[in-house]
Amino acid sequence: MRIVYMGTPEIAATILERLLKEPYEVVLAVTQPDRPKGRGKALACSPVKELAVSRGIPVFTPEKLRLPENVEVIREAAPDMIVVAAFGQILPKSVLDIPRYGCINVHASLLPKYRGAAPIQWSILDGESETGVTIMYMNEGLDTGDIIAQTVVPIDPEETGGSLHDKLAMAGAEALVSAIPGILDGSLEPVPQGEMTTPYAKQLTKEMGRLDFTWDAAKIERYVRGLDPWPGTYTYRDGQMLKIFRVIAEADGEETVSAIQGTVIEVRRDAFRIQTGCGTLLVTEVQPQGKRRMSAEEYLRGYRLAEGTVLGVAPEEV
Repeated sequence: MRIVYMGTPEIAATILERLLKEPYEVVLAVTQPDRPKGRGKALACSPVKELAVSRGIPVFTPEKLRLPENVEVIREAAPDMIVVAAFGQILPKSVLDIPRYGCINVHASLLPKYRGAAPIQWSILDGESETGVTIMYMNEGLDTGDIIAQTVVPIDPEETGGSLHDKLAMAGAEALVSAIPGILDGSLEPVPQGEMTTPYAKQLTKEMGRLDFTWDAAKIERYVRGLDPWPGTYTYRDGQMLKIFRVIAEADGEETVSAIQGTVIEVRRDAFRIQTGCGTLLVTEVQPQGKRRMSAEEYLRGYRLAEGTVLGVAPEEV
């Protein structure tokens, strides 16, 4: 069977790597064009392109897949199936109609929950206890196609966006290769999706990482975990950015507090506590601006922090 594979980030590369172990012919990898990356803004290829090139698979990097000349490239590849995982573009009907076995999508949520660009992180941000992967047929909607198979993945209490990404990448890879035989012989009955039961999993932005200490401690703790490794969470101390990597939420059960939200109310040898809108936050790992990531104990040895310090004021807000 001839497969055209469409995907871009690391999760898509993991799924492709697993697919290449099966007796199918991946005839073309379609991914996003090279983009500037890092401080030097040098062009960098996607993880899918890097893997495909290493395996001798032809690569196609259209800026806009829906253009007729780009659709023709897909048609000329003559795929029996198109497999899509975090490609980054919506497939037009002209592409959806090409393969006889359809376009199959690997989505990192239990649809109809968390349709959209960042389902992994939003499941943590919203406090879900489980998520998973969905194998589905694609249609012209955004993550609205009929469901072929699903795999449930528990979310651990200390789960980060990075660790959950890795779990779902492996789960998605196995779910895909398990589903393909049933797709080919027709034994897997597709099920229409119901209405979406969660907010749309919108794209993450760097601005989302700025912590708001008027939130309750539990919500802040979820953001610290869910936005790790990207975009990461941060606050400001004396006009300097302070990235926050590990915290423990401590609820006090009171909605009103005596200290200003964002105030350091306790400094220990190995951690410091911040007042939030409800409860307190014990910070155990940070990264000062321009420095490396370090434990709070190491930070407190080199950066004197007094109780009563108020965090959160950006330089332009002084």
